[in-house]
Amino acid sequence: MKNLMYSLSTNKNNTIALYGVIGLIGTVSLTACQQTPDYNYLSGETMGTSYHISYQLPDDVDETAIQAAIDKRLQDINDSMSTYQADSTISKFNQLGKDTPIAIDSDFSHVLEASRQVYQQSGGAFDPTVMPLIETWGFGSTMTVERLQSPPTALEIAQAKALVDFESVVQNDNGLIKTKDGIELDFSAVAKGYGVDVIADVLKNNYKIRNYMVEIGGEIATSGVNNQQQPWQIAIDAPIDGSTVSERQTITAIRQPMNTTNQMHLATSGNYRNSVVFNGKHYSHTIDPTTGKPIVGGAPSVTVAADSVALADAWATALTAMPYEKALKVAKEQNLAALFVILADGIKPSDSLAKEALAKERLDSIDDWQLVQTPAMMNLRADKQP
Repeated sequence: MKNLMYSLSTNKNNTIALYGVIGLIGTVSLTACQQTPDYNYLSGETMGTSYHISYQLPDDVDETAIQAAIDKRLQDINDSMSTYQADSTISKFNQLGKDTPIAIDSDFSHVLEASRQVYQQSGGAFDPTVMPLIETWGFGSTMTVERLQSPPTALEIAQAKALVDFESVVQNDNGLIKTKDGIELDFSAVAKGYGVDVIADVLKNNYKIRNYMVEIGGEIATSGVNNQQQPWQIAIDAPIDGSTVSERQTITAIRQPMNTTNQMHLATSGNYRNSVVFNGKHYSHTIDPTTGKPIVGGAPSVTVAADSVALADAWATALTAMPYEKALKVAKEQNLAALFVILADGIKPSDSLAKEALAKERLDSIDDWQLVQTPAMMNLRADKQP
């Protein structure tokens, strides 16, 4: 549902800056000058964005073999779930009529299962069939004010909502089918996270690598320690209106806990960079599938840590697609490790005064924001920050 892009960079303290903005293509910049000879660095293009990998290479492992294994698995995922490939499994499914089965691979099945889990637990806030609503509101490949000058009618919204129906996507012994014509899947809110999980598995299971950082389009998995033999740290940016990749301020950092797993899976979703203002109101790319309309009162930034990057990716999107108060309630009920960045003055984003302020003033300081953490996120970070 999400169509997110992220940016990532490292600083002299090996802190990784991660933040989310809404868009179709991700842009990532990674400064690798701090890499030591003990750690190798790989980068490339995938899923309409970039990937960056830093890892400690075992003495008896060929780096070219690792690169080839990674590229193969990434190609497998694209062949399965890329909506940009006409011959991918998901593209073929989207072109089928109802009740026509198609065989799906294990990657597709895993992403479908993760999507179903978050869809059900979020009350439909995460829905990989939401694209008709995004297109109806003109929030597809680009965001402009033209559509907002003549917003969709209630009938147009209802017609698009009729094609947002994850319940009509059914897996059975014969394969995957849709029980309604016109239903299409888009896994852009979870596939990048799943890709990170897959690469991490390649490093761990195929090559016994324990110290690594894997990132695709801003979705991140870390394990062990960095090249300074310290736990990896992910720095979260303040959701400052008008900030860019090169000009931003970090508001906090999440350090990988040194526990029995020594791993972390993280994703951040936000709606503050790719938005437009029309008639004094901010409109974000994020559509609430349950209402059929752009989200009002959502947290500007949400970071989630989960058991997998795929789940963190999907949950970050789901929580962004809810009003803040509801998202915080759901996150607590589901025992999610979630961190929300909201206005510091205590005025909720859904209040009219807050909306007016956001429309008229640029928020240009970390002092404009405050952090709200769920109990699970507090536990994750307790006594583990520098």
